Amino acid sequence: MNWAGRRVLLTGHTGFKGSWLALWLQGLGAELCGLALEPPTAVNLFEDARVGQSMRSVIGDIRDAELVRRVFLEHRPEVVFHLAAQPLVRASYADPLGTYATNVMGTAHVLDAARAVDTLRAVVVVTTDKCYENREWPWPYRESDRLGGFDPYSNSKACAELVVSAYRNSFFHPREYARHGVAIASARAGNVIGGGDWAEDRLVPDAIRAFQKRQAVRIRNPRAIRPWQHVLEPLQGYLDVAALLLDKGVIGAEAWNFGPHPRDARTVEWVVNELARLWGGDAGWEQTPSQHLPEAQTLKLDISKAAAQLGWQPRLQLAEALAITVAWYGERWQQEHDGSVNMRPFTEAQIRDYQRRASPPNGETIEHR
Repeated sequence: MNWAGRRVLLTGHTGFKGSWLALWLQGLGAELCGLALEPPTAVNLFEDARVGQSMRSVIGDIRDAELVRRVFLEHRPEVVFHLAAQPLVRASYADPLGTYATNVMGTAHVLDAARAVDTLRAVVVVTTDKCYENREWPWPYRESDRLGGFDPYSNSKACAELVVSAYRNSFFHPREYARHGVAIASARAGNVIGGGDWAEDRLVPDAIRAFQKRQAVRIRNPRAIRPWQHVLEPLQGYLDVAALLLDKGVIGAEAWNFGPHPRDARTVEWVVNELARLWGGDAGWEQTPSQHLPEAQTLKLDISKAAAQLGWQPRLQLAEALAITVAWYGERWQQEHDGSVNMRPFTEAQIRDYQRRASPPNGETIEHR
């Protein structure tokens, strides 16, 4: 897919995943506009990697329907990636109404604004693996499995999936594609890791902060199993879905799972032990009593659909993903020690290295089925 010159709107571009995707799209030559709140943490990838240099950056709230509509009308995008969200489970317990307002109504605002522009061809709405009704069974969830979510965050993302379905069927129905020309898909990914994540209450940034202070990272639930993967893995999937929508229209206008190979659905304990080994020194962890908020023990995704229809598959084993992640934080720590932080070249180099891994062998083109 040639992204050069394509007008792309990315919501959530100041966040962790959004910053990585913004840099990637800039490197591909897209004419990029972002809409998001200020970066969510004092130290953040958006500023560390100078993401806003080569794009239009609009700071605003997707809960503001008029603002969202205005940005659509001004930028007139061909492709939209909707990543803006309240992304933390435990934060959703503290502010459930804010979580629903952002994740549900924010998604509705984006899709409603999509009705106002005639340039639009493809929309990818990013939700989460946690949108499924988790039955704690050992096999992975498929895109056709029941939606649910027992906490406000997970449930709000299931609601967002329903909003996507409603807008697709009501205003962008596949049967009427010849009239409206817009294809809408949703993407569900698991626990992503990578350099530049500084959010509270996430395993990797919590561990890095503790290791830098020569403290043991505190872990609530070491036996919990999650579908860990490097952030670039699902981002490649989002790009692949958008390319399919642009190429084949409504064939890809549905839900897609992006997760690791089954062997990389590891426990929290395994991941934190590997992080400590890679960091070195006296890095370690200790278990802390849970605050009695419900947490899923087991969650896995079935990625066979993306593999069969997109040619997408994970390129990094979990051990490699953790090594790349720790290398990023190590580089940033060294730059901070040296007195000047500019992580853009290092981050772009990691993207280029991943692109080489993700390219089909012998330069072959993936045929969308």
